[in-house]
Amino acid sequence: MEFNPFQKKYRKGERKVALVYPNRYIGGIANLGLQILYAKINEVAYCERFYADVFGGLRSVETGSKISDFDIALFSLQYENDYFKAIEILRKSGFQGIKIAGGPCVMENPKPLLRFFDAFFIGEADEKIEEIVFAKDVEELSEIEGIYTGKEESVKRVYCRLEKHIEDEIIGDGAYGRAFILEIGRGCVRKCSFCLVRQIYAPPRWRRVEDLPKVKGVKKVAIVAPSPTDHPEFKEIVHRLCENGFEVSPSSIRADAVDEELVEILKLAKVKTLTLAPETALPEFSEFLRKEISYEDLRNAVELSAGSFEKLKLYYMIGIPGESVEDVMRIVEDAISFKKRFSRVEISVNPLVPKPHTPLQWLGFADINELEAKISMLEKECKKHGIEFSTPNLKEFVVQTILARGNEEVSDLLLGRNYRDFLEFLKPLSLESPLPWDFINHGYKKSKLQLEFTKLMERLDKSYKPSEV
Repeated sequence: MEFNPFQKKYRKGERKVALVYPNRYIGGIANLGLQILYAKINEVAYCERFYADVFGGLRSVETGSKISDFDIALFSLQYENDYFKAIEILRKSGFQGIKIAGGPCVMENPKPLLRFFDAFFIGEADEKIEEIVFAKDVEELSEIEGIYTGKEESVKRVYCRLEKHIEDEIIGDGAYGRAFILEIGRGCVRKCSFCLVRQIYAPPRWRRVEDLPKVKGVKKVAIVAPSPTDHPEFKEIVHRLCENGFEVSPSSIRADAVDEELVEILKLAKVKTLTLAPETALPEFSEFLRKEISYEDLRNAVELSAGSFEKLKLYYMIGIPGESVEDVMRIVEDAISFKKRFSRVEISVNPLVPKPHTPLQWLGFADINELEAKISMLEKECKKHGIEFSTPNLKEFVVQTILARGNEEVSDLLLGRNYRDFLEFLKPLSLESPLPWDFINHGYKKSKLQLEFTKLMERLDKSYKPSEV
């Protein structure tokens, strides 16, 4: 059961909008961006929601209405692998209305989806949603700032200011449990070389404490932001919520932000698992990723947190240029040492995906056979030492990379063609060559990313010559 303060009855003649999340309900209901759009649309039109695991995405949560009965369908694409379900929903439903896609994947590179959607919105739709909903056709849509139909030579990404937080939300059983989603910031002040967020949500913005809502109707609050501990008043926000009787779950914690005060606040918030993302166990790789977290930061966080939480969860990346099996083994060695402080330690390892708009976009995806061997080794060693291991689905990361870096040709992959036919999109890219996503203006200079990439590769003492790629 969910609590929905925005649901309304359809009135004849109203514009009918389908808000589609082509993944599971548990993730969709925990997405504040969708919550905001749903509330705003229902102020001016009629909106119902569709999730992949509710009626296969073909009927709505609210009334069980067919998606084909709606005038316009807005798809939120958070992950590249969701493209398959989105296309399946469109094909099975026979939807004939206006089809628009948005979300971080669209802000990254919509080229593989051009043949399936009428238009794409590049940016944050908070302040543009009414214009989009009432556009009569694609021609009218194309006049809206941030809209890309495939005909425009370039499009500038739209971002909005963070003002008062939404007061009411749909409360359902989502990724954070039955919780109120509290967004304290967008964008990130950090400059991690692998991260898409630093570019597509720039500039970073924080919500002021006075702009946060009075939470009611739940026992738990999930604090979301790319790096919530960087908020200048993070501790105050969490402490205030705890004093008001709420259990608080932050989306992530930086190891270098952990001190005795924060540990006490997180205990008060009833946090059960301390989740940290060192990304790598080697200092030189940490510099390459520009993570700005040292082993000393990580060890200090573990030492200070010992005995205060039930579990320690660590996120790592593999597939970094020049990485050896011995380098990867360091991850297990660190986990073994941390297990002396925590009875339960889990490590989650994912391959590095060279994302568009990041300094690493020119990298190739790591050798698949080498990745398989490293994952197998990690799995075996973790099992031997009683460490929980979250095994990545390597094929999914290969497909994710192809879709992230692909052009219109890649659309055949979404219609059933074997992903092995597109392995060329895993190869390194020339610094001089045009990229499929160059038409998107995210406010940065490509030359600055090129310079940053070159310097990062030099730090790893690698000879990277674009003319040889």
